[in-house]
Order: sequence, then structure tokens, then C-alpha cells
Amino acid sequence: MAGQPNRLSIIDSMRGFSLLGILLANMLIFQYGIWGKDEMAVYSLSQVDSITKTLLHIFVEGSFMPIFTFLFGFGMINMQESLAAKGLKPKRYLGRRFLLLLAFGIAHGTYLWEGDILVFYGGMGLFLLLFMNRKAKTLLIVGALLLGLFGLLGLAPESTNHLSTMEDKIRMETYVKDTFTIYGTGTYEEIKHHRNTADPLGLNEYLIITMMLFAPLMTAPLFIFGMYAAKKQWFREPDNVRAVYLKRMLIFLPIGVLLKVAKTVFPDYGWSEMGEMIGSNLLSLGYIFAFALCYVSAKSSPWLLRFEAVGKLSLTNYLLQSVIGTTIFYGYGLGWFGKMGVVAGCGLALIIYLGQLFISRWYLTHFTFGPVERVLRMWTYLSFNGKANGVRYEK
Repeated sequence: MAGQPNRLSIIDSMRGFSLLGILLANMLIFQYGIWGKDEMAVYSLSQVDSITKTLLHIFVEGSFMPIFTFLFGFGMINMQESLAAKGLKPKRYLGRRFLLLLAFGIAHGTYLWEGDILVFYGGMGLFLLLFMNRKAKTLLIVGALLLGLFGLLGLAPESTNHLSTMEDKIRMETYVKDTFTIYGTGTYEEIKHHRNTADPLGLNEYLIITMMLFAPLMTAPLFIFGMYAAKKQWFREPDNVRAVYLKRMLIFLPIGVLLKVAKTVFPDYGWSEMGEMIGSNLLSLGYIFAFALCYVSAKSSPWLLRFEAVGKLSLTNYLLQSVIGTTIFYGYGLGWFGKMGVVAGCGLALIIYLGQLFISRWYLTHFTFGPVERVLRMWTYLSFNGKANGVRYEK
């Protein structure tokens, strides 16, 4: 997110690392659909695939995307400081940036893949402009309060209307089966029509609007913690705070894992739902500090340079993953939807990511920005060279 001179290698490397977990989680969506991945009984998984799916749920799903959101908030503050140092107005440039992310996301979700997150990030970026000038302490308090409130949603009672619950279950099962057929054998137009028109939830428009209004508050904690971390310069001099990283890793990792495991072991208890919601975010923080510790301990490793390269090209790599995934699994490509299996899907994700590690590193030896990153920078700065100093009239 930050301007090129103000980039931190540890942040780019961490962003690249998070894309591995995001791809592993997204591979379930590529293979089974965004709703089908939680209705795996339809696919009759093998025991090995079922165990792997459980492990992915505990260690990956819901805990790597928050790393990306944390880094989004961190980068937002870095970019604000960089623009302010040039005498420019940060909100103007950030606002343009987030609007283009929204546009990318709408196009991505409409024409390519249902698992798009760019609309979410663009919208959240605009929402977070409200917090950009707040003090670090204020951000910490707000983030902690929202995380607690988010966790309390897990205590919300389930519907006691048996008939309504059965109707919802039948609707979802029908949708998943239709998706399996259409995504696996359909044409591009048939898949796009199903993705954009089929409704597996049957929610009324008022409930949808209410959910959209509350979504920023429910998903804001890690964004805000990232903004707090940037203001407190957590990663500015990583060599000097190795002990801090170790201490926080040892706190957040085990707590996060235990809370997520509890949901798997005690699925029928309301408190386990709350624990999983909070645990997903705490595990993300544990991963962040674990990676920071690894970064400090293995600075000379060529693999960190490859992680950094993937992170610098994160938007291009994310969209490329969508192109590869949909081409492999959808009917207009190889048509492997629902046929590969969870374990094989993880193997495929690792192969794709390994390729991105090496290709991204090679690409950056020839070019400064990724193709999508360049377009985003050109629009953000209204400059053909994609640099803030090209906007002379605002200096």
C-alpha cells in the first residue's frame, strides 16, 4: 500500500506469506463453491479429505485473510504518512485508490469469480478514512471493543422455527447441487448467470441492507489493529524487538488455536462459536508475530526475497490465482469442479504459489510494479509514471 520509497520489506514479505494461506482457503471455493465448501456432505469426502478440511478450518480459514486486513490498515497509515510528507492530501489519494479497488472488485466478482474480496477492501478503505487521524490509543480501544462485540455475535441463538430451518437446508442443498452441475459443465455465460442470480439464502432485501451496514463494524478490528501497529511502528526496526515478537507469538498462537479447536470439539455450545470468532483473529495476530520472528531470524534467506516479491505484486497475484483456479475447475476450462479432492487441492495450491514465488521474483528484476498495481497507482496519483511526485499542482 505504501509508496515505493517508504516500503518495509518485512511487510511486503508478510503480505506475500499471507497469500499462501489465502490461496489454500480459496482453493476450497474454487473446488466446491463459496457455499458448497461448508456443505461438504454433498460431496462425500474421503476420511483423509475430511481430516484435511478440518485442519484447514482450524489453521487456515478465517485466520489468513485477517493478516491481509491487518496489513491493509498498516499500509494505509504508511501511505498517509508518505503523502503528508510530500505536502499532499492523503484522503484524496486514498479515496481514489479505494474507489478503483471497488471497481476492480465489482468486475472480478461479476465476470470471473464469486470469492472476490476487492469490493470488501475498497468499501472498508473508505470506511477506515474515518479513523485515519485518530490517536493510536483510540484505535487500540476501538479495535478491542469491536472484536469483543464481534465475538458476542457467536452467542446469538439459532432459529427455533423447525420448518424454516428445514426449508433453508433444502434450499441450500439444492443450490449446492445445481452449482456442482453448472460450474463443472456449464459455459462461461451459464456460470456467470448462476453466480450473479442464484440465491441460496432467500434473505429479504431489508435484512441484506442491514447486514451490509453492520459489516464494516464486524470486520474492522484487524484493519484497525493494523493502523495502530503502523502508528506505533511495530515493524520499523524489527531487529530491536525480536523478544517482543516472540512473547506475543507465544500468547496469541496457542490461544487462537485452542479457541478454534474448541469449536470443532464442542460444535453445539454457543460459547464455542464466540470463541472461534475471536480465536480466528487472535490466531492471525499469532501468525503475524511468528512471521516477523522468522523474518528477523532468517533475513539472508532467498525465500524471504521471494515472499517479498509476491507481496509487492499481491493484487496481480491474487487476480491471477482467480484466473488459474476458475480455468482449472469451471466448465469452460478443465471442468474439475468438485472432483479433485481437498488434499489434491492443497497440493495444487502449493504448486501455483511456488510458481508465483519464482515468477514474481523474476518479474521484479525487470519491472518496478505489477501490471494491476501500476494501473492502481496511475489512478491514485493521476500520473502516468504512477508516482506521487508527478502531481505537481498539489505540491
